[in-house]
Amino acid sequence: MGYSSIIYKNAADKMAAKRLSAQKRADMRREEIYDRYPRVKELEQQIASCGAEAAKTVLRGGDVVAEMTKLKEKNLALQDELRRLLIESGFGENALEPQYFCARCGDTGYYEQDNRTIMCQCMKRELVACACEELNRKAPLSLCTFDSFSVDRYSREKDPSTGIVPYAHMEKILKYCKSYAVGFTPQSESILMKGATGLGKTHLSLAIANEVIRRGYGVIYVSAPALLAELEKEYFSRNASDSGTSEMLADCDLLIIDDLGTEFRTQFSTSQIYQIFNSRILRHKPVIINTNLTMSELEKAYTDRFVSRINGAAQKLDFLGDDLRIRRK
Repeated sequence: MGYSSIIYKNAADKMAAKRLSAQKRADMRREEIYDRYPRVKELEQQIASCGAEAAKTVLRGGDVVAEMTKLKEKNLALQDELRRLLIESGFGENALEPQYFCARCGDTGYYEQDNRTIMCQCMKRELVACACEELNRKAPLSLCTFDSFSVDRYSREKDPSTGIVPYAHMEKILKYCKSYAVGFTPQSESILMKGATGLGKTHLSLAIANEVIRRGYGVIYVSAPALLAELEKEYFSRNASDSGTSEMLADCDLLIIDDLGTEFRTQFSTSQIYQIFNSRILRHKPVIINTNLTMSELEKAYTDRFVSRINGAAQKLDFLGDDLRIRRK
């Protein structure tokens, strides 16, 4: 993975904190058990002394096999008594061991398999979470919620050109967005929010982001100009191996691209937008795209192949009405 060294460090620090927390809880639990059942402490000490006695037996020589057999039998008997005592006390036979969040890697982030060191899924999830935090650091996620979105700002008069009442139409869109956020999974459908400036696309996409993040999923929210500027910088950087934006975009549970169409368009930016969207669709991972462009304008800007992919993979939400920012004034 091409995550930056900062993100790797942050993820490793969080894993270490989890491991330390589990060990501290185990130490506290051990002291509690010792206080209530002194025999447990005695048994642990006797089991430890068996190991020391085994080493002395080897050094002394003599009938080592017979002595080691006796020590093994004694050790097994002590372990069996300790296990029974822990179970009977209600603590459980593993009560003296740290209870790690991830049993597979013991909260180290890595495990051994077939003589290879493999990154655990829990470490991968932590990397994605740290990457999301890093990319979202300057995003206005906290400013927009469903509660702060009011359909009362939309006209209740029928639009003569479309025959649609904006108020009723936006009520349906708000309901859909709430349902989408509450029922979100990493396999949810993608969404294309389109409409003129100031109709609430950014607000509702951020409201979705807030709810999805609250439910524990990794979300990246970024404007198209900022995203493409970052990708271009990394692409042409001499130190491109130390960048990880592409991996973040591919691995996060939900990607939200705001203001598509406002970026400076080049062959590079056009191809990147298609690749980002297409790669996530192939992975069955959702994207929410906000744009002021119509479908025909999107086709001219990003090719018919891109529009065809959106038509087949994304739920289209048309935002109607007058610019809410002007209406507030």
